[in-house]
Amino acid sequence: MSPDDLGSRIDRLCDRLTADGDLLDPAWRAAFHAVPRHLFVPERAWAAPNGPDQGFLIDRAIDPGTWWDTVYSDAAIITQRADGTADVAEFGEPSSSCSAPGTVAEFLSHLSPEDHNRVLEVGTGTGWTAALLSYRVGAGNVASIDIDPTVSEIAAKNLSGAGHAPRLFVGDGTLGLPEAAPFDRVHVAAGVTDIPYTWVEQTRPGGVIVLPFAPGWGFGWLARLHVLGDGTAVGAFPGFAGYMPLRGQRVPWRSLSDLPAEGLAESVTRLDPRRLRTDAVADLFLAAAVPGVRTHLSYGEADACTLWLVESGDDGAWASVDHVPGQEEFLVRQQGARRLWDEAEQAYLRWLGMGRPAYDRLGLTVSPEGRQIWIDRPEHLVTPATSGG
Repeated sequence: MSPDDLGSRIDRLCDRLTADGDLLDPAWRAAFHAVPRHLFVPERAWAAPNGPDQGFLIDRAIDPGTWWDTVYSDAAIITQRADGTADVAEFGEPSSSCSAPGTVAEFLSHLSPEDHNRVLEVGTGTGWTAALLSYRVGAGNVASIDIDPTVSEIAAKNLSGAGHAPRLFVGDGTLGLPEAAPFDRVHVAAGVTDIPYTWVEQTRPGGVIVLPFAPGWGFGWLARLHVLGDGTAVGAFPGFAGYMPLRGQRVPWRSLSDLPAEGLAESVTRLDPRRLRTDAVADLFLAAAVPGVRTHLSYGEADACTLWLVESGDDGAWASVDHVPGQEEFLVRQQGARRLWDEAEQAYLRWLGMGRPAYDRLGLTVSPEGRQIWIDRPEHLVTPATSGG
């Protein structure tokens, strides 16, 4: 491909990202030109423009046109499945990818590194973001860590081919990199449920941490934290963000057919259970008020559906609520020490009573004691619901 053709492809991609509001800083547009994405995408990969469950194989040797079109589209590209034990075209959880350019641009915009800032990246992946950061602040100021030595090795080759040499490390990114600290910016490229305090400790006061927050309820959120001088980090949720989870924080979905039935309690509710999954504005509030729970909405015939709430852990509680069109009340089943439907119903009605506060009114504080979600001000905490059972 000629340089003019490549430049035109990158310009068209950047124009789309600019129109979407993801690429507004000219410095990052220049970085997208200086660090072409195709240098970080393998010859054979799985394109996932609408999520990992819906996609298609791209193979440069078989269909180079589709490969090029996809690389310079706003599509995430899965480069590894099942930690390298499955082919990218086979069934298996995605375990490494080249993130969608719009998501990359949005995260880098909120990271907003300045000249000569020291940056920690958690999750090297293909190396593309590490290269963009290297272009922006200098490779010597970028340290990137990945838990998978094979992924890190491939990233090193990609980066060398693109002419960038940030410092690469293999290890557990939740520990940070104390030997390279302190950092001015921390960029996390994997979904985080429990935010490691080490990232706060290793960031200078006034520094910024950007991460995909994935508490288990809903799609996930982009979190932007500022590190304060008192050892805490405080921030907000500028938007949505769905990333594959940190490997040490993976929570496998328990098979619904294997959920225990001992001590099963049945009741009814008048609240339509669909509201708790389709009213997405409530997701972040519910994640804070009903912690440690994942949800699933399964559909049956004639618009019937069942909402499942499942607590993490092999012995965790669970609940299900059946929605049948036309019924005034819906069957609730609950099992375990927590009454998850009671908690969720209470939390949802509390959210409604507060005026349906959207996620942009919620904030996040990270301290040595853990994380807390609040509304409007840090002292207004979203407290967990209680089931009374």
